[in-house]
Amino acid sequence: MIRILNQLIGLYVREIKNTFRSPAIIVLSIIQPLLWIIFFGSSFASAPRAFLEDFFHTDNYIAFLVSGQLSTSMLFVGMFSSLSLIQDKKSGYLRRIMVTPTRNYTIFLSKVLGASTRGMLQVPIVFAGIMLFGVQVPDIIGLVAFIVSLFLLSLGLSSIYLFLTMKSSDWQIPTVVSNFINLPLMFSSTALFPNENFPTWMQIISNLNPVSFSSTFGREIIISGNIANANWLYFFYLIIFATIMLLIGVIVANKTLRID
Repeated sequence: MIRILNQLIGLYVREIKNTFRSPAIIVLSIIQPLLWIIFFGSSFASAPRAFLEDFFHTDNYIAFLVSGQLSTSMLFVGMFSSLSLIQDKKSGYLRRIMVTPTRNYTIFLSKVLGASTRGMLQVPIVFAGIMLFGVQVPDIIGLVAFIVSLFLLSLGLSSIYLFLTMKSSDWQIPTVVSNFINLPLMFSSTALFPNENFPTWMQIISNLNPVSFSSTFGREIIISGNIANANWLYFFYLIIFATIMLLIGVIVANKTLRID
């Protein structure tokens, strides 16, 4: 058990080190969600306050949007996890690891944890930026709860990307999977708009969508400023989602991850 844990830590540290080898990519990936929030969020800047409060249940659309945008950013974090695996296959690094006693699921878990950690880098930048637009940062307990919910979402989504692209060595596959997964999950969630006015079939999808769980949970914390008004069922749904996806990923990794 200790040996497996040491292997996992070693591979995880490598994932983090690889992240910081491309500073430009880090900066762009961190700033992009903030720019998205600023420009898309400002599209309702001139909307009547009565409309905002009636439709979004807040008079500040950016406050409504921030949790949704951070949640949808985890979709793209998942894509990077599968790209990292393909890069390791192409470079021959995966072959060198797999001829050692390292278990397949250890490789899988290191990729998932590395991608999820990268996703968390953008959170403090986004919260620092939205304060300029009159959005109050929730108290420390609420902020930590929201960050943990994002981490759980990222674990689940990264697992999905990895087990869908596990057998591939083609750089194009993650992009195809991204186009297939990201847009439906994003627009059928509560990330951008409340689902009250969705058609019935789309409301059903939204109510099962893990991006909705994270978006709604974080939004309730951000708008109220604390966890008192947050629905913790969404948090527990995310725990279940992350656990199931991780278990599926471990099984798939043990069965399909092979030396090419």
